[in-house]
Amino acid sequence: MNALARPLTDIGRATLGAFAGVGYAAMLLLEALYYVFTGWRVGQPVRLAAVARQMREIGADALPIVALLGFTVGLMLGIQFIASLSEFGAQSQVVVAVAKSVTREFGALITAILVAGRSGSALAARIGSMSVSQEVDALAVIGIEPVRYLVAPALVAMLVMLPVLTIFANAVAIFGAALYSAPALNVTPTAYLLQTMSLLSTGDIWQGLSKSVVFALLITLIGVSTGFSVTGGAEGVGRATTRAVVLSICWIIVVDMVFSFFLNR
Repeated sequence: MNALARPLTDIGRATLGAFAGVGYAAMLLLEALYYVFTGWRVGQPVRLAAVARQMREIGADALPIVALLGFTVGLMLGIQFIASLSEFGAQSQVVVAVAKSVTREFGALITAILVAGRSGSALAARIGSMSVSQEVDALAVIGIEPVRYLVAPALVAMLVMLPVLTIFANAVAIFGAALYSAPALNVTPTAYLLQTMSLLSTGDIWQGLSKSVVFALLITLIGVSTGFSVTGGAEGVGRATTRAVVLSICWIIVVDMVFSFFLNR
């Protein structure tokens, strides 16, 4: 009986822990939104300087790597669609295939995974280090709400910058695809880009942006909730950082699948 009960006990414990984690993240979200919109009334305003600093770290500092990955993804899609559609004599459909794939799917997905590995892990490591060294408790003692000081600026910055990075990645990816595909289609890159603009609809762009907003929430909440729950010193900080990245990427992929299923029916 013990051999049978132990796996069930472990599953039950893991399930309860998962629900507790989701509830804790939801409470952090509600508290952060409370300070964003009404913090000034209770003497705990969200500082614009802190938001601007987070926006620079999350957005501006990530532009080079986003450009590199976006350009590479665009080239890859151009290569794959040219090779695949040429078997059916449908090379002319490469333009619309690349444009819709990038704006609906790959731009938001690749950007979110990059930001999760870069900024989500940084949030978990920063807050985890502060938790281990009792700096979070010190903030509360001197009258500074930790959620207002640590979570709210990161949440606002992520909600603003991830859609901006997604738009930037879309543009770079389509440009990369144009450089490879235009000669294969016997058109100029300018004509390729103009045709792309004529074929894209507002719904294609909004689909990717709506995903990026949800991804921003996931990355921020997983990063900060993991950081606040750190125990075990420096080793715990390392485990929390890894856990934040893995959980963020897993949830991003699952949520992306759900979005794609419902938005493309």
